[in-house]
Amino acid sequence: MAVTDESRLRLILLLAVVASAIWAALWYLRPPEEVPAFVGPPRSNYTLDNFTLHALDEEGKLSFTVSAPALARRNDDGSLWVDAPDFLIAAKQGEPWKGTSQSAFVTKDGTHMLLAGAVEMQRAPSPEAAEAHIATRDVDAYPKENRLETAAAATITQPGSILRGTGMKADLNTHQLELLSDVHASFARKRKP
Repeated sequence: MAVTDESRLRLILLLAVVASAIWAALWYLRPPEEVPAFVGPPRSNYTLDNFTLHALDEEGKLSFTVSAPALARRNDDGSLWVDAPDFLIAAKQGEPWKGTSQSAFVTKDGTHMLLAGAVEMQRAPSPEAAEAHIATRDVDAYPKENRLETAAAATITQPGSILRGTGMKADLNTHQLELLSDVHASFARKRKP
């Protein structure tokens, strides 16, 4: 059997048609391409003017509040920078601590707050603890743990006493205020009845 040019041409055309059909079938039957999940643009930096921020703990209770004339959010780590904040740190029992600082830095998760510059804090009297006033600088506050610390000089004023020292730790849950070194105390004389 001799193969003619015409039969070779038919065979080549038939193979081309079969190859095209197989390619088309594979193209139609292939799994669809996965569309990449839309993540959106990165969260942008932003600023707020004259704001109040209420931060809640895991149980939905107030942890701290910050009010200030200006706030700026940093895009790279999600932290907040606050100018001249008025803040309130809730206590588990008793009155909250209210205060001011020159500026503040708050981490993205709200577990650490640096109260920078001059810091003034006061607590109203309650059955759990006496009235107190703290004057210091550069306080590291951990609102979710209700504790404060600073390495700077601090003055603690309570009815009938003034305590001065360097370095301070405070546990707001137990109402303990501790000066760490170079402590000096002044006590008011008790009046005779």
